[in-house]
Amino acid sequence: MNTTPVNNHLDTELANILINALTADKDEIFSLIQDQREEVALALLRNPQIDQQHILSMLKRRNLGSVIPAIYANKHLVESNAVKLALAAHPETPQHLAQGIISLLYIFDLLKLCFISGVSADIRIAAERKIIQQIPTQPLGNKLALARRGTSAILEALLHEGYQNVLEICLDNPHLKEGALHKFLSSSHATAEAVSMIARNSRWKSRPNIRLAILKNPRTPLIWYTMFMPGLPSSVICDLLASPRLTLAQKELLRKASRTVCK
Repeated sequence: MNTTPVNNHLDTELANILINALTADKDEIFSLIQDQREEVALALLRNPQIDQQHILSMLKRRNLGSVIPAIYANKHLVESNAVKLALAAHPETPQHLAQGIISLLYIFDLLKLCFISGVSADIRIAAERKIIQQIPTQPLGNKLALARRGTSAILEALLHEGYQNVLEICLDNPHLKEGALHKFLSSSHATAEAVSMIARNSRWKSRPNIRLAILKNPRTPLIWYTMFMPGLPSSVICDLLASPRLTLAQKELLRKASRTVCK
């Protein structure tokens, strides 16, 4: 069967669509973006009328192939922070391009990237690391915002900053993990004020591992020994008495509470 006339018809149709893609106005561009053919998308990128909203609409598609590198190569199109974020989040963006875009994103765009569904673990981790690198130089207001909205890794980095008002917000962030808080309580960053803040927090004060970490901290105010020691097993008290980190005053309270003679 001779299909040449059909093929010629298809070629002519595509050629007309490509010409239209090069010259379409802004409204027509939105319509042409729905065409799944790669050639059409590449032609649209050469249209001088194409703008940020068109690119964001295009990046909602899948199977873009060479279109993503073409967008990235167009400096005018990637000036927009929204486009940079959409490119970094797109599952088909090559890893090396996504990593390059991450270095260009603002800190709260990086935070958005951490929570976008479908973003690969490697890209999410890279975004977190970039945020954590920037934390020391951020103003207090940004640190407070990160404490409210950050991931577990970001919160762990914020804890070690030592700001009491940042710590208070971190404690109520659902992404904060018990292991990170335990690690903080065991570190030199946990001041007496920070320990007391954790000991008063309704979410954390009743957790056995957190209570024990509080009692193991040499900076823990004595009031928390009085509050937390009732009901402690004698073996735990003996372990605490054997700790070289605790102060004489802390150990004196432990001895008074001990029901057995520790070895």
